[in-house]
Amino acid sequence: MNNIRLVLGNRNYSSWSLRAWLCLRKCDVEFEEILLPLDTAEFKARINEYSPTGRVPVLWHEDRVVWDSLAICEYANDVFADGRLWPRNTASRALGRCMAAEMHSGFLALRNKMPMNCRANARHVPLDEELKADIDRVCFLWGMARSEHSKKGDWLLGEFSIADAMFAPVVQRFKNYGVKLPELCQQYCEQVHADKDMQAWVSQALLESWIVEADEAGSDQPVA
Repeated sequence: MNNIRLVLGNRNYSSWSLRAWLCLRKCDVEFEEILLPLDTAEFKARINEYSPTGRVPVLWHEDRVVWDSLAICEYANDVFADGRLWPRNTASRALGRCMAAEMHSGFLALRNKMPMNCRANARHVPLDEELKADIDRVCFLWGMARSEHSKKGDWLLGEFSIADAMFAPVVQRFKNYGVKLPELCQQYCEQVHADKDMQAWVSQALLESWIVEADEAGSDQPVA
């Protein structure tokens, strides 16, 4: 189990890296982290050593390479977690997988207009119809999952799951951009922020000095 390497982008910006990293942390396995700063000459020079797609994250385990964040999460669940990163209940597992897949392929307005940026405290971006629709959809999914699983624990499906890893960067976005949420969703965000692994990621992100201009969205001044 000690021959596990996870290739990451900057913690401050790389939401996809966070997802894979969180799942590995929840597997309680030791793994090496290789950080390649995004949008730099170093990234361009080294990424092809590790990634068949030229993107991060990438997981190397023994002689296997697994690219794409959701694939890494599922691999970690299969190989390192004995399946515990999804609920045993079939209906709950199906719901979680639907949510994870929707996050993986959708919410383009949210991803483009509110990029993850852990250092961007109290940023403001225009809340247009597309962005509001994405936020409303996230809140609907969270509310549905929490309403159905509140007696089983404080994560989306009760216990921590891949669905939580997939939405963790959204939680960080909502915090940084000051998104007002329904009480149930706000409680869930507080659960994620209180998690020791999430705190470890954010604390290291705040120490980084790299700047990716494309992800420096918003203004310190409220948007009319």
